[in-house]
Amino acid sequence: MFSKVLIANRGEIALRVARTCRELGIRTVGVYSTADRDPRVLRHFDETVHIGPAQSRRSYQNTPAIIEAALKTDAEAIHPGYGFLSEDADFAEVCDEAGLVFIGPRPAQMSALGDKASARRIMSDAGLPLLPGSVEPSPDLAHASSTAERIGYPVIIKASAGGGGKGMAVVRGPEELEKTFSQAKNVAGSLFGDDRVYLERYLERARHVEVQVLCDTHGNGVHLGTRDCSVQRRHQKLLEEGPAPALPAATAKKMANSSVLAALKVGYVGVCTFEFLVDDQQNHYFMEINTRIQVEHPVTEMISGVDLVREQILVAAGHPLTLTQQDIRLTGVAVECRVNGEDPDRDFVPTAGVLERFDPPGGPFTRVDTHAFTGYVLSPHYDSMVAKVIVWAPDREQALNRMDRALYEFTVDGPGVKTTVPFLRRVLADEEFRKAAHSTGLVDRIQAKKIEEEGK
Repeated sequence: MFSKVLIANRGEIALRVARTCRELGIRTVGVYSTADRDPRVLRHFDETVHIGPAQSRRSYQNTPAIIEAALKTDAEAIHPGYGFLSEDADFAEVCDEAGLVFIGPRPAQMSALGDKASARRIMSDAGLPLLPGSVEPSPDLAHASSTAERIGYPVIIKASAGGGGKGMAVVRGPEELEKTFSQAKNVAGSLFGDDRVYLERYLERARHVEVQVLCDTHGNGVHLGTRDCSVQRRHQKLLEEGPAPALPAATAKKMANSSVLAALKVGYVGVCTFEFLVDDQQNHYFMEINTRIQVEHPVTEMISGVDLVREQILVAAGHPLTLTQQDIRLTGVAVECRVNGEDPDRDFVPTAGVLERFDPPGGPFTRVDTHAFTGYVLSPHYDSMVAKVIVWAPDREQALNRMDRALYEFTVDGPGVKTTVPFLRRVLADEEFRKAAHSTGLVDRIQAKKIEEEGK
């Protein structure tokens, strides 16, 4: 087992990893930028190292600074959390060259599966169903146009190197393709340093369902059920629940088992999430694979009782999984809401400022993952998430009611600070959502309805 791990991240995920490390008897090294030097956060780590200014590319994405911090503190491994360098194959390669264990998949696996076009080809070969589209990136407008005509409009253009719901654009007709294709390539190049894009059929009404998978270096693999992530704004998740509601047991089983088999077929090691789109006829289509711990991993932890970060660290240290598929028992329903510092009434624009009041909820079966506190400065330099609220209950109705109660209790206030809490409560009250009849278009529909009501 590792004696010391450097956590190359910030915020709630850095604290989340530090807590599991402490339970395992592993000392931790926390890194921080100039904007994150508040001692009330840094006290959670055994050692801390300043790695640069507020801009993430000069701190949390600064590979030399992070490697230097790990070496000078005698860390043996680096946990990347999510975001930043968590899916950067070059960073994982540098860790290997420096004699540090990257807590995640091998660089070659990350490179092949992190590229969405490459992942589609690999998973198609492994037998997973794909939406009609281009398996390889579209090199030019002519290829994109030919692909769109072949599969039929509407289509969605996605960045091959994209992630986190970024770098996507829907095209509803040929008259939109030239402009949108060019813009999509420019956005992809700007965001990811890689302007390759590919096309696939766009489903107007679809659900976003994912499967959590764990694999070790001994050829073992398990799944921990499904999560529904259909409540999204701009393809980025706001609310997740598990297991996915209104999904036939046979479909869920097929998705989960095929995901494990595909992961083992490519020799995957660590935690990963297979993401699918499910249409109205319950057909499922592989979309992408995330080669890191997910923001929504607590949903799975609540229904399975498995500490995913613990398994991730143990696997990276060479240990076999501590459980088999037969050991896993999924019970009840868990729901997670992301409380972001955003203004839903202004198209979810991020807000920043001092949190003059921060009172998270409590109560039975209620978990809050956060790094914030009264007096915390919500910075404009990073992701807008303030906290994750996760609840568990024996059934979905109780879980949704419990979440609404928890959000009712949650107070986040400060000059200029807005949060997604009021909007999330509107989602929880929505009749279509309550019936689990919603799709990825739910947020847009709720927003349009609110505008219409305010205009009357």
